[in-house]
Amino acid sequence: MSRGCCAVPVLPSDSSPRTPEEVVAQAADAASLSVLDARIADCFACPRLVAWRTDIAVTRRAAFRDQEYWGRPVPGWGAADAEIAILGLAPAAHGGNRTGRIFTGDRSGDVLFAALHRAGLANQPTSVSVDDGLQLRHTRIFAAVRCAPPDNKPLPQERDTCAPWVRRELELIKPTLRVVVALGAFAWQAWWPAMTAAYGVRPPVPRPKFGHGAHVSLPGVPDLLGCFHVSQQNTFTGKLTPVMLDGVFARAKALAGLA
Repeated sequence: MSRGCCAVPVLPSDSSPRTPEEVVAQAADAASLSVLDARIADCFACPRLVAWRTDIAVTRRAAFRDQEYWGRPVPGWGAADAEIAILGLAPAAHGGNRTGRIFTGDRSGDVLFAALHRAGLANQPTSVSVDDGLQLRHTRIFAAVRCAPPDNKPLPQERDTCAPWVRRELELIKPTLRVVVALGAFAWQAWWPAMTAAYGVRPPVPRPKFGHGAHVSLPGVPDLLGCFHVSQQNTFTGKLTPVMLDGVFARAKALAGLA
């Protein structure tokens, strides 16, 4: 089931962020993850994404026509004291945008959570709904852009508008965070400004290139690992295999001191 979204458009309240400036202000003074998550879920700052997520929630995919879609920004999810963070691109239109939980209810999530379960970072290998009993261990998952974008391609302006949410989430889990796994080149690129904002550390020049298994270690910040995205485009073609995923998460655990 979904998180209670109605099949009609959700309208912003007087306190909903509706401009990039309001996102900056509301993210900066979020005192806890629960407050941050609630503010993220109530964001209306990117008109194109608001229109798309709402349209998808109303029209729905035929296979899910009887389900109520979340149809809002999707907050991060997982342990508040996580040692490992997984940074993705954005929610899927009929995955997180439907269920209200990141990487839940789609093929990408099937691959990701099966790997996390094999690594001992999740209590079960499937993620189908918010009430399915799934629990993460030592891990938090969030996205560079919190709304489902058309064609899975956020615009640079939308990425930048969403960036304060990422920064604040990093700041709140900073005391325990040791490793960040960037799923795909988009998340890899989104990490550098987020790192600078949250940790005050500038990236190397030139910036390290993304690649599967790429590893960047800088003083004073979490280690960064690159991983091909768990999209069907990569998993169905064999560009990303279960063995490759297992290798990334085994390394993440070792770097986090969990192995």
